[in-house]
Amino acid sequence: MFPKYQKNAYLYTIYTILSVVFGLFSISLVAQFLGVLFEKHEMILQPVEFGLSVDAIKAFINYKLSAIILQYNASAGLLFVCILVVLSTLFKTFFHYAGKYVMAPLRMGVIRDVRNSLYIKVLELSLSFYSDERKGDIISRMTNDVNEIETSIIRSIDVFFKNPLSIIITLSYLIYLSPSLTLFVFVLLPFTFGIIGKIGSTLRKTSSIAQGKLGDLLSLIEETLSGLRIIKAFNANQKMNNLFDSENQEYTNVMVRMWRRRDLANPMSEFLGTVVMVVILWFGGRLVLNDMGGLNSEELITFLLIFYTIISPVKAIADALYNVQKGLASSDRIDMVLNAEVSIFDKASALTVDTFNNKIQYKNIFFKYKDAFVIKGIDLEINKGQTIALVGQSGSGKSTLVDLLPRFYDLTKGAIEIDGTDIRDMKIKSLRKLMGIVNQESILFNDSIFNNIAFGVESATLDEVIAAAKIANAHDFILETPNGYETNIGDRGGNLSGGQRQRISIARAILANPPIMILDEATSALDTESEKLVQESLTRLMENRTSIVIAHRLSTVVHADVICVVHEGEIVEKGTHQELIKLDGQYKKLHDIQMFA
Repeated sequence: MFPKYQKNAYLYTIYTILSVVFGLFSISLVAQFLGVLFEKHEMILQPVEFGLSVDAIKAFINYKLSAIILQYNASAGLLFVCILVVLSTLFKTFFHYAGKYVMAPLRMGVIRDVRNSLYIKVLELSLSFYSDERKGDIISRMTNDVNEIETSIIRSIDVFFKNPLSIIITLSYLIYLSPSLTLFVFVLLPFTFGIIGKIGSTLRKTSSIAQGKLGDLLSLIEETLSGLRIIKAFNANQKMNNLFDSENQEYTNVMVRMWRRRDLANPMSEFLGTVVMVVILWFGGRLVLNDMGGLNSEELITFLLIFYTIISPVKAIADALYNVQKGLASSDRIDMVLNAEVSIFDKASALTVDTFNNKIQYKNIFFKYKDAFVIKGIDLEINKGQTIALVGQSGSGKSTLVDLLPRFYDLTKGAIEIDGTDIRDMKIKSLRKLMGIVNQESILFNDSIFNNIAFGVESATLDEVIAAAKIANAHDFILETPNGYETNIGDRGGNLSGGQRQRISIARAILANPPIMILDEATSALDTESEKLVQESLTRLMENRTSIVIAHRLSTVVHADVICVVHEGEIVEKGTHQELIKLDGQYKKLHDIQMFA
């Protein structure tokens, strides 16, 4: 992620060094100012060449200052020093802003890359990953946790870039001024950082708990919005309100503890900084009074002024350390998604398959989600052009059986082959391109009708979309909408009826024009009139295609070429409608129950 931002990092480092150097230069001029003010300034009368060393720069300024005082007066010398301070401060602030300027693309670019990586991972992970996770918590990781990284870590990058440089450069200059006093500082600073670090170490755990609680809160909100109709229908407003209030209070309690620890950083670092400053003043004052360490009063004041500039970056680092602890907790939660194993992926030697020519074979397949097998040793052969119906009680394994074909899940044992090739040896994209899926619940997007029908089909034209809509019995009602094919259907197609949504789904499958169709309870949730229209659409959809149909209503599959009765993960009966009626087994039992009803 970071290599693409190396140029920004290099420029930031250069600008930061220049900003710190000019900052030190402006402070060191105070010594010159004090020398002039108290008439302790040592005049340099011989011309001095300008150089880049500290001594050369100091001698050159002293020479210029002496010349101005001799030619004019001490007030002119003070004016000269003041102008130099203003100029050096101008350069300091300019380079400080320049550093911030080049850091902005790095800060926001890294966050963009994290979001992109998360979204790509969400699309790559198999459906089994989400069966153990709450949607609200995943959303929280992709939004709040990413924002927390931006707030806590990325905004602290410039602190960890600039402030250590500032401290190192400043300490180097302090060593130049007084090695003995600076050595004393080196003894004090680790003690200060140790206390701050100890307090901050508890923040990461608390922040992790807080982000987890926020995920629970978002999950509850998502479930509330999805189930609002049921909540109102069962007068469960108060029940849900109590549940939300309890979750919200737990989150608030954790956040209170976290912010109390977080807010301790600034006063603690300020207090410790003042203590260190007083100790240095005491120790340095003794050196001056006892004429030890080669330090005079002007240099002590300069030392203190320059050391005082270290306190601000030290405090900033302390604050940043607290923020980073918060951010690392969010980073851990994001890493859980980014590092999750992608169980369904293309082999290195995976084949691209563009056509379906012969048959689909399920060969003694077994599958389990966790512990118990839900598919147990099924063998099934589906020839090209056949319509295969899967019937049976809810939970018998019908949907799982068809979900294994496009590799939404991978088999535990056995093999599924298309034209003799194991589907695990095919590229996932080309495998799924062979199939069209129409589910019981129409999965539509908050977009126009045109874009929903053309979903997944690149460069689809309006004429092609209209042709698909006509086959799906959807064209007429689409024209009655306010903007025709450009009408937005709302969240999950909420502006359309159930039958209209299903016909849009069928039109989408027709436009994709796959050779294999999977129909999972495509009409079970519809009224009689809508079911008739949708069934007509499905009949057209299945023409000249290989179809696998899951149905509870046996009346919709009586004309299937083969009907398979699935019971507790096994195919217990197989044959045509008439053959299964004569068999007088499970199918006949299901048929009689529905006929009686």
